[in-house]
Amino acid sequence: MLNDFKEFIARGNVLDLAIGLVIGAAFGKIITTMVEGLLMPFVGMFTGGIDFASKCYNLTDKPFSSCAEAKAQGVAVLQYGQFISDIITFLIVAFVVFLIARWAVNFFKSLETDSGPSAEDLLAEIRDSLKK
Repeated sequence: MLNDFKEFIARGNVLDLAIGLVIGAAFGKIITTMVEGLLMPFVGMFTGGIDFASKCYNLTDKPFSSCAEAKAQGVAVLQYGQFISDIITFLIVAFVVFLIARWAVNFFKSLETDSGPSAEDLLAEIRDSLKK
């Protein structure tokens, strides 16, 4: 069982997955910072100065002045502004991943077409050489 586990870990797919996870987490953090720090202020500007991260709905009778204060007090709130921000973050990440996947597919197609003669052409060449 230990040998099977060693073989499993030694496979390239596991290492590729681990690297992808680490890079994906870092990429997600960059996108989150970009959305919250760069994109959402412009969205707020176009919507009349609304800061989506500070938008929430109080589900109780307890008063509070901000969503952060409500969270600190343990007040039940619906943070719909953060939800909107997270949806925008997801859409940006999904679009970038789509662009990378699209580029990769086109890149690998170009490698297939530029790989030289096909196996059938090589076999035909060998056949012709043997006939001579």
